[in-house]
Amino acid sequence: MKFGIDRLLSEPALRAPLQGKRVALVAHPASVTQNLTHSLDALAATGDIKLTAAFGPQHGLRGDKQDNMVESPNFNDPVHGVPVFSLYGEVRKPTGAMMDAFDVVLVDLQDLGCRIYTFITTLRYMLEAAANHKKAVWVLDRPNPAGRPIEGLTLRPGWESFVGAGPMPMRHGLTLGELGSWFIKTLKLDVDYRVIEMQGWQPDAAPGFGWPLGQRTWVNPSPNAPNLWMARAYAGTVMLEGTTLSEGRGTTRPLEIFGAPDIDAKAVMKEMHALAPHWLKGCTLRDCWFEPTFHKHVGKLCNGIQTHTEDPSHYDHAAFKPWRLQTLAFKAIRRLYPDYPLWRDFPYEYEHGKLAIDVINGSPLLRQWVDDKAAVPKDLDALTNPDEQAWVRERKPYMRY
Repeated sequence: MKFGIDRLLSEPALRAPLQGKRVALVAHPASVTQNLTHSLDALAATGDIKLTAAFGPQHGLRGDKQDNMVESPNFNDPVHGVPVFSLYGEVRKPTGAMMDAFDVVLVDLQDLGCRIYTFITTLRYMLEAAANHKKAVWVLDRPNPAGRPIEGLTLRPGWESFVGAGPMPMRHGLTLGELGSWFIKTLKLDVDYRVIEMQGWQPDAAPGFGWPLGQRTWVNPSPNAPNLWMARAYAGTVMLEGTTLSEGRGTTRPLEIFGAPDIDAKAVMKEMHALAPHWLKGCTLRDCWFEPTFHKHVGKLCNGIQTHTEDPSHYDHAAFKPWRLQTLAFKAIRRLYPDYPLWRDFPYEYEHGKLAIDVINGSPLLRQWVDDKAAVPKDLDALTNPDEQAWVRERKPYMRY
């Protein structure tokens, strides 16, 4: 199969509209061609594209910021001599001066298929700025490695943030190119927009179910996104950022594991199975021990749980529900340890005065369900199922593959 960047490079006719235009690129470390050349280098090597600027999203163009919520500075690219503007530094929305540096911006970002992943918010902000400044936006499309399944509560009005770009569920099941079309329609943007589509993407095909496993090399789109298995679990494990539990940052399996020094992982797993075994289908859970080298519980031995989706004989893509699985773990901990200080209170992604778990979920509804002693799994399903069904209908016109 071919990603958007590979088609743009191999098909001169696709590049023809860029002749005589000043071109910018939004990219990160996973913005690579099939032979693992970074897109900035590959575009410069064509000889017929005039690169005048580049943009780096969260973690930077080079992915140099290991920890979460660490800003990146602007700099000049030493090889290509173009300014590299940070969209996760002094600003998150491109300024007028930045927009003046190009006529067409190419967006080549590997997404993880989760609403909270900030690259989709960066796309929204770029589309809005392009509409205001009469610039063109081209998305060089890439796979959604989490595939087409939908899961989670829809973000409620008033809860928009840098990790909540719009009213979609946590696991949206669209590619970046498809999301761009949805943003333009829902935000009523007048912008010159084009998607360089992939060829041969089969999101329902085993064993990758979204990612062309065995055909393309995985490169971390952010430092703590080390593999496909993390991408599968991420729509659930990302919620750990709003808790006092470690999400495995500072280990070699971040966002696949979670735990703390003061929980009994086997007891938590037993309680999860007792509460909602149907929410645990499609994967294998294993209790484990780990000691983070940085971030939460640094240097402390944690008892935790790892979600395994690697083994094709144990993984069921349609049945796997990472958002419900992680929510169930919170509920189990709350039942086993009623006074556990589960929710982490700190400014999360520039949002003040709101609990991080609520910012992540786009409303307080999940936290309220966890903390309500009388609430049971069917109550959360009653809230979530209508949102998921509505998104099935809403996203259909934007699906290109």
